Order: sequence, then structure tokens, then C-alpha cells
Amino acid sequence: MARINLLPWREELRKEQQRQFLTIMGLSVILMLLILTAVHIQYANMIDTQNQRNQFLRQQIADVDAQIKEIVKLEKDKRSLQARISVIQQLQGNRPQIVHLFDEIARILPQGLYLKSIDQKGKSITIVGYAQSNARVSAFMRNIDASDWLDKPVLDIIKQNSKNGNGSREFTLHCLQVNKSTGNKS
Repeated sequence: MARINLLPWREELRKEQQRQFLTIMGLSVILMLLILTAVHIQYANMIDTQNQRNQFLRQQIADVDAQIKEIVKLEKDKRSLQARISVIQQLQGNRPQIVHLFDEIARILPQGLYLKSIDQKGKSITIVGYAQSNARVSAFMRNIDASDWLDKPVLDIIKQNSKNGNGSREFTLHCLQVNKSTGNKS
């Protein structure tokens, strides 16, 4: 006799295929979730690593900026100290010149001529004084011109002094401080 299968085998086959499909689909979803989780963790680790690098670089930049500020301050202090040293050296170099200048003025000052003030600005010297006559002022100017430490006398003003009534003349003259013996302006 022929066997006839009356059981709904197609329906069972369909259910079995559907179950396999759902199982494969579920496993695929789980596998996809695992892959996505792994990728997310990997990217999160990469981001954390990069953030740590960025923080390290920010810290290094802040340290370098602080060092730069300190270097700038030190360079400013260095320039200030160099300027002070230069002024001190210049003053030390000018010490003998002042002595020579006053010695020279005392040496070339003629009789009957008295100095009220001497003002020096750089190389320019302004001399204010009293003389018994115009001839004494002229002699003083000639002496300045012949001096090794003074040069180019220019009479600014000479006027009769009416304060003490002795006929003296008040004068103002300008000259330059030089060192003719070495040929240099000092």
C-alpha cells in the first residue's frame, strides 16, 4: 500500500524554516550589537586616549608659556641691568674727564673773572660768570679755544651788572668739552 502522509509537513517545514530564520536573525542582531558595542568601546578608548594626549599637550603648552614669560622677564631685567652697567661704566670713564675739565677751567681762568655757574649737558657746557671788563671775557674765550679740554667758545650774552655797582659785566658763554690731545670728543 502506498503511504500517504497526511500530516501537515509543509506547515511544519515552514515553521522550522521560520524558527531557523528567527534564530539566525536573533543571532545576527546579537552579533551586530556585540560588534557595535566593540566598535563603540574602541572609539571611546581612542577618544579617551586623544583627550589624554590633548590634556598633556595643553599642560606642556602652559608650561612653555610660563617659561616664555619668565624668559621675557629675564631678558627685560637683563636689558635693564645692561643699561645700568653701561651708565656706570660711562660715569666711571667720565670721572677723570670732570677732574680735567675743572682743572682746565681753573688753569685758563684769567684774573678779574669769576664764575657763577657751570652747567654741562652731554658735551655742551654753559658758563655763567662776572668779569671786570669785556677784555677779560675775550681773554677767557681765547684761553678756551687754546685749551686741550674745551673748544668752540660762543658768547651768548654780556651785560652790565647793575646789582653791585662796581662796573662788572655778567656773561654767559657756551663751549664744547673735547680732548684735543687724543683727537676725540669726550
